[in-house]
Amino acid sequence: MPVSDQTPVLKPLPALWLAAFFALMLAMAPAPAAAVTVSGLYNVDVPVSGSGQDALAQGYADGLARVFVRISGTREVLAFDGVPALLANAESLLLSYQVLRNDNGQSRLSMAFGAVGVNRALASVEAPVWGANRPLTLAWVAVEDRGVRTLVTGNGAGQADDSGNGAWSSAFARAARERGLPVTLPSTEFNGNREMLSDIWGQFTGRVRKASEGVEHDVLALVRVSRSGGQWHAGWVFEGAKLNSSEESVSADTREALAETLVNRWAELYAGRYAVAAGEVGDLPQVDIVLRGVTSVSDYGKASQVLEGLTPVVKVGASRVKGEQLTLRVAFSGELSQLKQYIALDSRFVPVKGEPQEAQPPRTQAPAASSAVPAQAQAAEGEPEATPKGQAGAGSSGQATFTYQPSPMDEEEAEQAFESLYQVLYYRWHPVPVIENDGGQ
Repeated sequence: MPVSDQTPVLKPLPALWLAAFFALMLAMAPAPAAAVTVSGLYNVDVPVSGSGQDALAQGYADGLARVFVRISGTREVLAFDGVPALLANAESLLLSYQVLRNDNGQSRLSMAFGAVGVNRALASVEAPVWGANRPLTLAWVAVEDRGVRTLVTGNGAGQADDSGNGAWSSAFARAARERGLPVTLPSTEFNGNREMLSDIWGQFTGRVRKASEGVEHDVLALVRVSRSGGQWHAGWVFEGAKLNSSEESVSADTREALAETLVNRWAELYAGRYAVAAGEVGDLPQVDIVLRGVTSVSDYGKASQVLEGLTPVVKVGASRVKGEQLTLRVAFSGELSQLKQYIALDSRFVPVKGEPQEAQPPRTQAPAASSAVPAQAQAAEGEPEATPKGQAGAGSSGQATFTYQPSPMDEEEAEQAFESLYQVLYYRWHPVPVIENDGGQ
């Protein structure tokens, strides 16, 4: 089924309107919200039986199936009509791949699929598409086992710590990475805080909300985990992102299965809130580019003109002006990684580095048997750099990681980002091109 083209026509705003926007810059801004871009959503690695054609074809299908679940936000997508045919032709959506072998001779297939291609494929079977900008959940998890309650904490990056609950934090981290869901945990300073544990168990948000101040998040989750009758049970309430605040619960036989079941449910809830319907995907992808240092209508005109001159760019339009920050909505052809490479060639667009710096997945240590698709190797959308052919890059682990956007957003900007299919690109506008000195002096 072809994808319906619902792409709106982007028209530059008249000069008088832009002048009015710049003249009426707002001095006040709403409270900042966390904006999180998930990297590696379209990257995955799977075990394979070897490097033969049949083994690779099965690996492509297995990997694409996992990517489809991440991007649609639901495991039910695999039962959609038309999905088996897409999986059988998974190689057509690949940007690059690599077969990795460990010392025991076991093989894994590391793949990068194209974001635009995957999104269009999902839309072609009427599946929802959930973008790379996703809400960050700060999860306060209290576990009661044999009458003792403990708090699941992280190391400051939402990852496992060395406490007795390290197995729980690792289980949540693995489940969240697999579904591309940004989840972070409180720091170890709250270990042993009985009042906090009591409030989490009773699902009283006041003290928890206070303790969460200064920690980037979009949603608070208060989770209580207990075990009875050979099963683990988890109940939770949300606060934020206009989600249902009533309690929900899940059960599973093991710690790992419970974490997976809980995260799967959260992903479905978020995707139901933010995923784009198939009919809204369109044939022409669009990305928001935020330019800082735009101080005049002349800057706006020149930046737009430069972007319009890039080969992949089809249309450029202004969507928002805030102070010296201009947001442009750019419609483009091809993959987002190609657009980013073209922009990088113009020194007037200076990438804005976010803080904290992007967390990278661990590099693969296994020796690689290099293979590449017949197309030029490109990094998947959301990856900071392209992975060269035949090398194990930072994204080759297949684990999604989340990064903060370069600056706080107000509530309206965060909502727009969450509903966008592609990561928001941040640059500082430099009106005069930077000329490199070849001599280095």
